[in-house]
Amino acid sequence: MAAMMDLNADLGEGIGDDIAMLQIVSSASIACGGHAGDDQTMRKAIRGALANAVRIGAHPGFEDRDHFGRRRLDLSSETIRSQVVSQTARLVAIATQEGASVSYLKLHGALANMTAEDKTLSHAIFLGVAETFPGMAILALAASAQEAAARSVGLTVITEAYADRAYNPDGLLVPRSQPGAVLEDTAAIVAQCVRLAEEGEIVAFDGTVFRSAASSICLHGDTTGALEHARAVRAALGSRVPT
Repeated sequence: MAAMMDLNADLGEGIGDDIAMLQIVSSASIACGGHAGDDQTMRKAIRGALANAVRIGAHPGFEDRDHFGRRRLDLSSETIRSQVVSQTARLVAIATQEGASVSYLKLHGALANMTAEDKTLSHAIFLGVAETFPGMAILALAASAQEAAARSVGLTVITEAYADRAYNPDGLLVPRSQPGAVLEDTAAIVAQCVRLAEEGEIVAFDGTVFRSAASSICLHGDTTGALEHARAVRAALGSRVPT
């Protein structure tokens, strides 16, 4: 039986068409000023989410705007936790001013990849989240160290898969530095999402099939043909997407 499938997108990053994406997705992960974004872009994204009845999430990452948060940094877990908490607090404050709430947190870029592999780092970060924002859920790559760490500190987890990313057999993403890491064919992207929703399966780059309990699919807005891909996925999933 096909499962309901949340669609999320990373917004407020100064790239892509946020207005159009907000008419497609059911959750918006909003950049909090670390890898991208500022008070103005956060406020605009929050207002757009409210207007479209879209769930709001925080999207903190490394404070490395020159590399869009996609460079792995060797920082202490305390420093990273502080960055994540302060960025999230900034978005929460603006959301409160707009009469909105931030219901989940999704880590960005290199930090997301590092924490998907490293439960100790994930635990340190999510412990800070749990202490500061106890009611906030974590949107995390399904079956990753992030998911395990978030659950270990008592946070609710929303498990995620990616519409346009290739997977390793262990369920982690193929690094962007490798050819084919980002899917570009709309039909292939739709097929990956439909198989996940209908069968709970993902096909890795080597043909291996693995099970996935993901309940949310990330639609990137900064890739070539992003809106075409997103609209096609939404149409294919139809009533499986919550409204």
